[in-house]
Amino acid sequence: MKSTLDDGRASHRLGRLALAPLLLTTTLHCGGADASHANASGTGGAGGGSEWVGGALAEPECSPGTSGNPIVAGWYADPDMKFYNGVYWVYPTYSAPYDSQTYLDAFSSTDLIHWTKHSRVLDKVNVSWATRAIWAPSPIFRNNTYYLYFGANDIQSDGQLGGIGVAKSNNPGGPYVDALGHPLISKFVNGAQPIDQNIFIDDDGQAYLYYGGWGHCNVVKINNDMISLDSSSFKEITPSGYVEGALMFKRNGKYYLMWSEGGWTGPDYRVSYAMASSPLGPFPKVGTILSQDAAIATGSGHNTVINVPGTDNWYIFYHRRPLGETDGNHRVLAYDRMYFNSDGTIKPVEMTSQDNFCDGNALGWTTYGATWTVSNGRYVTQQAPDAKALLNTNFAALSYEADITPGASGDAGLIFRVSNPGAGLDAYKGYYAGIAAGSDRVVLGKAGGGTWTQLASAAVTIDPNVTYHLAVVANGDRISVYLNRSTVPSVTAIDSTYTSGALGLRAHDSAAAFDNVKASKPPGAIFYADGGYGGLGISLNAGSYTLAQLNAAGIPNDWMSSLRVPAGWTVQVYQNGDFTGTMWKFTADTPLIPQDANDKMSSVKIFAP
Repeated sequence: MKSTLDDGRASHRLGRLALAPLLLTTTLHCGGADASHANASGTGGAGGGSEWVGGALAEPECSPGTSGNPIVAGWYADPDMKFYNGVYWVYPTYSAPYDSQTYLDAFSSTDLIHWTKHSRVLDKVNVSWATRAIWAPSPIFRNNTYYLYFGANDIQSDGQLGGIGVAKSNNPGGPYVDALGHPLISKFVNGAQPIDQNIFIDDDGQAYLYYGGWGHCNVVKINNDMISLDSSSFKEITPSGYVEGALMFKRNGKYYLMWSEGGWTGPDYRVSYAMASSPLGPFPKVGTILSQDAAIATGSGHNTVINVPGTDNWYIFYHRRPLGETDGNHRVLAYDRMYFNSDGTIKPVEMTSQDNFCDGNALGWTTYGATWTVSNGRYVTQQAPDAKALLNTNFAALSYEADITPGASGDAGLIFRVSNPGAGLDAYKGYYAGIAAGSDRVVLGKAGGGTWTQLASAAVTIDPNVTYHLAVVANGDRISVYLNRSTVPSVTAIDSTYTSGALGLRAHDSAAAFDNVKASKPPGAIFYADGGYGGLGISLNAGSYTLAQLNAAGIPNDWMSSLRVPAGWTVQVYQNGDFTGTMWKFTADTPLIPQDANDKMSSVKIFAP
């Protein structure tokens, strides 16, 4: 399988796009070599389909949230955190079978980028009554002491030993030792299983513990000693949809209660929230802000939030499950930026797919064909016949970009919509967009069935050891490749062979370096040919689209079977091509369109907030 890039000076092989057996296990990341990326741009409404380049403005290089998820190695869940003396401390559950959950680790960071592991900050050997299922630690500092509230033993009735305990230490990194010799809360009150505790101290000094499983949430006042409670103050505050994972924080005088809904191993795990004027509620549900993303990860939930001191910058820390993982305990720690509207409500959080390698690691990447290393904030591979690094993602419509520094020979670039990566040369499928210093070309092509097909190429001066920004926009069957943030593509092609798949980096016969990798879905509603967000995915911005305009955007008549709707958007699907006939309204992601509407779309109106 070869490709010849010949501009009259040199012949250059792209070589094999086959992958050695892959074990894809994680997700994608990003950053920015300079202070910004290209703005999203596009046309919608009567103008036809959307086109976007690059995505939203990136954060400055090495700022929090730009160095990729997961943030640490290993299986962890249920994070809570505090900022102690200039250091951020994250305390998660060790995610394993219950009988193996006998200790807690912690992680510290001064910049939310580089993390140091602190092993076994709490161990069952220091808690006489805890035997298993040590869960969901919640930290606080008071009385010149560090406290850690935790659940243990997963009790199923009042007759069992276990519940919520409290340990203390003179150091945030432990060791923490049981402060009581027995649980702080050992009974079911108001139907709430005593798990998933979150400690909160209000501005007036009153401490509260929010907790509860089995669909019930309680709050109880904690005394100033932090190891006893006001037993007369138990109050049920269960909001609509509550399952577990209570969290309380305060911003601008408003109290925010967050919680997780759905099943922690199921397809519907998510984070919702309520707002109140009192720490005791009431807490009417406002909405859901973090949901699963079939392109990046599943099982997103049980969160905490952190405010960067002296700023209004907030981040949500949570756990999620890599795509394809069937073991419920295979969860990783992640975090993303959290934004507020002017009225204090929270904007839906988008799971990010980015990596600028500022953290010095390449967590989430699986490499093949060569040795890859993180060096000076870049992901580097030495010259090899075919070097690849892949991420466990599944994007259909996408914008994908990176800064690429090719060597003097060969070529380097981006692979996307990759499937069957571990099945050998004949089964590997995917697209590739690359730049070649050896032949001064930008090329776009595809691999499949053991062959390489060039879809488009263009003569462009590419100097070795110079960094270029390469971006791919794939919307349905329209694929465009942009160089150095130009708004005009260097090459384009129409091809619908591959509809979705993993993303990655590739270098062929070239020493190459990669940086500021970023992938995102387009900023609009995405229509899919098949149920479950399968088949071609085509994004449309807000606007009104007749049948002719849908056709121009690549959407045939009576075609759509599933739909992704951004939070706050509304999509109205019409039976006829001129906005007449039966109308179906969608305000949320719909993995399978109702039977009466399936494959019936002939025109559509899309409304953005």
